[in-house]
Amino acid sequence: MKFLLVFKQERNVATFLDTIRCLVESGHEVVLVITRADRPRGRSAHPVPTPVGDAAAAAGIPVLAPASINAPESLDAMRAAGAEALVVAAYGQILRDDVLAGWPCLNVHYSLLPAYRGAAPVERALMDGAEEVGTTIMVMDEGLDTGPIIESVRVSLAKDDDAGSLLMKMGGASGPALIRALDALEGGSLAATPQPEAGASVAAKITDADRPIDPRRSATAIQDQVRALSPHIGATIGIDGRAYKVWRVTPTNAAAVPGLVRDSGRVILGTASGGLEVVELQPPGKARMHGDAFLRGYHGDLALTS
Repeated sequence: MKFLLVFKQERNVATFLDTIRCLVESGHEVVLVITRADRPRGRSAHPVPTPVGDAAAAAGIPVLAPASINAPESLDAMRAAGAEALVVAAYGQILRDDVLAGWPCLNVHYSLLPAYRGAAPVERALMDGAEEVGTTIMVMDEGLDTGPIIESVRVSLAKDDDAGSLLMKMGGASGPALIRALDALEGGSLAATPQPEAGASVAAKITDADRPIDPRRSATAIQDQVRALSPHIGATIGIDGRAYKVWRVTPTNAAAVPGLVRDSGRVILGTASGGLEVVELQPPGKARMHGDAFLRGYHGDLALTS
C-alpha cells in the first residue's frame, strides 16, 4: 500500500527512523513524508528542516513541509503523490475535514486511549506516575484523539525511564501494530472499535508552569516531574536567582529538609518526604553536567529562589 507518513516528532528522530525502517521492510511504500515547516535557527536565521525532514530526505523519500497540512496546495501535493492512506504520528496540527475525507487516516498515539488524549501523552503519564502505558493505533476523526481504536499495545515502564527512553519503546511497539493495520486496510479487513468515554483524560500541552520544582512536594512526585521533562524540556530549580535545568535525580537516604544542600560532593534536594540526589543539571548558558562537577565549580549559596 502507498501511504503518506505525517510526522513532526523532533526530540527523538530515532523513533522516526525505526518507523520508516519497519514500514519499508514490510513492503508498504512511503511515498511522501510530511513534517513541520522549516524554521529559522541560529544567528543567521536561515530556515532549517526538521530532523525528520533531513532523515526522510537521506532515505530518499520526498518531503513536504507546509505551514498547514490543510492548505489547498498541501492537499494537491498529497494527491499528486498517489497515496492510498495517511499515517499520522506526533504531528501537532489538527487535520480538517478535507484531509480526513480524502484518505483513510490512521494515527499512532502514544498512550492507551482513551487515557491521555492530546498533545503530551508521554510527559503527562510520567508526571502522573502512571503504572501502565502503551501506544494506540486508531482511525482519525474530527475529535481530539477520539477515533475508533484498531489496536492497543502495552509497553513496559521502568523506574528510570524518562520521556525519551519511553518514546523509543513506544516507537518500537508501534511499528508492527501499524503494519498489521496497513495490511488489514489494504486487504479490506480493517476493524476498529469505538473508544469508551470511561477513563478518558486529556494530556494538555506542557507549559512553563509545569517546569519549576517545588521541594514542598514529595520526592516521588518530583522525580516523576524530572523524568517527564527529560531529555527535551527540563524541569527547573532556582539557585541564586537563576533557573537551572534538572535532567536526572535519584532517591537517596540522605536526610534533608526541603531545599538544596551539599553532602559529600553531592547535590541533595530535600523534599516533603525524603531526599533526591541531583545527578545531572544544567546551569544557564552552559552544558549539562554531573552534580559533583557542578559543585567543584560553584561555591555560592545553594539556597533556593523562585
